[in-house]
Amino acid sequence: MVARNRDTGAGGLTEYRRKRNPARTPEPVPAEQAGPAADGTRGRRPGAGDTFVIQEHHATSLHWDLRLERDGVLVSWAVPRGLPPTPEINHLAVHTEDHPMEYADFSGEIPKGEYGGGSMTIWDRGRYSCEKWSDREVKVVLDGERVQGRFVLFQTDGKNWMVHRMDGPVRPDWQPLPSAMRPMLPVPGRMPSAREDAGWSYEFDWPGFRALVAVDGGRVRVVSAEGAEVTSALPELRELGEQLGLTQVLLDGVLVAFDATGRPDAARIRSRIGVSGAEARGLSRRVPAVLLVSDVLHLDGRSVLARPYQERRKLLADLGLDGPSWKTAPSFAGGGAAVREAAREQGLVGLLAKRSSSPYRPGRESPDWRAVRA
Repeated sequence: MVARNRDTGAGGLTEYRRKRNPARTPEPVPAEQAGPAADGTRGRRPGAGDTFVIQEHHATSLHWDLRLERDGVLVSWAVPRGLPPTPEINHLAVHTEDHPMEYADFSGEIPKGEYGGGSMTIWDRGRYSCEKWSDREVKVVLDGERVQGRFVLFQTDGKNWMVHRMDGPVRPDWQPLPSAMRPMLPVPGRMPSAREDAGWSYEFDWPGFRALVAVDGGRVRVVSAEGAEVTSALPELRELGEQLGLTQVLLDGVLVAFDATGRPDAARIRSRIGVSGAEARGLSRRVPAVLLVSDVLHLDGRSVLARPYQERRKLLADLGLDGPSWKTAPSFAGGGAAVREAAREQGLVGLLAKRSSSPYRPGRESPDWRAVRA
């Protein structure tokens, strides 16, 4: 229950205390009675009833915790995909135990094995106004550093609620991620001449598996160049969603697997596709895949297809993609001859020459992208 028959205030944190041992977790565990906190300091006092905080919680699964001050505590929901960016979609919100007001300032590492084990950081905070608060429905207007807007939380089944954005999208031009897209393709071609070189960029032509990777609400979806979903074959890419958090993005890249000498092996990466479950998890340890990301096509509600290649690469660099199973593929502005020589030295079949001013043309071959033999 959220509004009535609910423990409130400092004495209403029975469930919160039951789940936590203050000797094992850095989380605030206030004393049974109002007053000084358990560590002897005076914790955050109840505010004007209008505090809200959203915390990013890297626990068993990534989620965001929405907390609203009410009756001296923080009434809390775990929202696996974050707050919805548009009214067209609702997101699950799981009602959890009330938290003490001190939790509005908490960031830290909850030890593994403890309830909610994992890192907790403050993603947003601010003030809210309440339009309705009942057992089954809570309507609020959030005014935070990142989130502004009217939302309604409504109960569907026990602890399971949904959260709906009541006003317009985050931005008037917000667009959802495309549900289907095919990658742009190069045509076989010659190296740009020395006179043309400055207008071109160069990448290595990696032997691997071309894929488009969508990240939305911290969840990753991987689709082959032919449009088949292969997410279940690649459990190691799950952590890419954890790195990006609520950044919504569609990426173009190549999945590669390296042999014992450190060279990409096309046969090894092919063995990773078409499996799932325990087999996929085992292969992820024995034949790890690495996603080499070369382009960004959609970012935080905006298509960037029409932007020049060099601008898209700048957006890609700003994402800082560098993890155990994903990297930003190198790109070189000009200097094609040196890149070609490097491809030969690495035993690669060739390189990709991409006109630096070229837009991204989904599903099309274009002479703006050339596959050049090394």
